[in-house]
Amino acid sequence: MNFIVEGYPAYAYTGGRDFDPQLPAVVFVHGSALDHSVWHYPARYLAHHGFAVLAVDLPGHGRSPGAVRTTVEALADWVAAFVEAACVGRAHLVGHSMGALAALDCAIRHPHRVASLALVGISVPMPVGEAFLAAAADDSPAAFDMQSVWGHARLASLAASAIPGLSQVGASRSLVARARPGVQHADLAACHAYAPPAESIRAIEAPTLVVAGRRDQMTPFRAGAELAGRIPRAKLVALDAGHAMPTEAPRELVAALRAHLAG
Repeated sequence: MNFIVEGYPAYAYTGGRDFDPQLPAVVFVHGSALDHSVWHYPARYLAHHGFAVLAVDLPGHGRSPGAVRTTVEALADWVAAFVEAACVGRAHLVGHSMGALAALDCAIRHPHRVASLALVGISVPMPVGEAFLAAAADDSPAAFDMQSVWGHARLASLAASAIPGLSQVGASRSLVARARPGVQHADLAACHAYAPPAESIRAIEAPTLVVAGRRDQMTPFRAGAELAGRIPRAKLVALDAGHAMPTEAPRELVAALRAHLAG
């Protein structure tokens, strides 16, 4: 379904159920150069188990038009505006990678819009290598390969998949390659530049879940654990997976989200 956010249509996948704003709302926020489709499994599960689900396409991604936001802060402002446009008041935010940074910053600067946080595959800061940024600046296929291969644990790159018939790395590469020109670089640069004040993280009041992959090559497990230690009401869950946990370990992620949302 579509909402109007900051003057442009914004697409959100509802998990195969009609959106009911009277139910507890869960907003899923995807990572760099991706779209709502990475959330299909957890979004469908929660939509069929008592939640109003909205897996968004950020501006300039997937089915959402408009200008790509070039800072994490601008993404966070957009997420807050999206929650308002959906008429839910506040929502449980579930973000992956860049989307996790946007959710975190939304909780810092728009706490009245955030019922809780689930941060999947996150580190603060989130540095991006020079070679990766340079390849993305040229929209080079090498950048698509870097994101797709580094984003998965080795087992996934050997064609093992929690979703039968799906090549994890191949599907990820195809999705990144479909992004509009310049989107991957803009997203990666936003992640690289994000540097919230330490005291703002310590001031987060929303109940927080940090989900970290023990085989994550992009946001290492230790970075997620360190961040969880800085947020007062945070719980850390470790998954035996790489960075792409929404598709690499969807069942384990859903189990963690269920426990988190149950309070």
